[in-house]
Amino acid sequence: MITDQIADLLTRIRNAQGAGHPAVAIPASKTKERILNLLCEEGYVAKVEAAQDLAGKPQLKAFLKYNPRGEPVIKELRRISRPGRRIYVGKDEIPLNRGGLGIVIVSTSKGMLSDQAARKAGLGGELVCSVF
Repeated sequence: MITDQIADLLTRIRNAQGAGHPAVAIPASKTKERILNLLCEEGYVAKVEAAQDLAGKPQLKAFLKYNPRGEPVIKELRRISRPGRRIYVGKDEIPLNRGGLGIVIVSTSKGMLSDQAARKAGLGGELVCSVF
């Protein structure tokens, strides 16, 4: 049993990129789907599709992006808020990732947003993860 599904999602993406896989299959949930769609919108993942495994359970298939040299587009995926230590911030305390080059995913009352979108909407929330 997995206690932290978001950390599992990030680990699956890291491992798939390290092995050079074109796509990774992830057990589906609404939270994971929101995070993957946000990564797709920000240009870190090529596309996200809904699928089913052999047992008929829902899965998400994330197609990974690589640069022309074959290196992964995502250099770093880091979980910020964990089940044992939740980190909440106000709208003025949302951190910049690498001076604004990366993104921080924030879980707000309006859903999962990038750090820029959360600042623009004037919303704070739980810091989910950082991507660079």
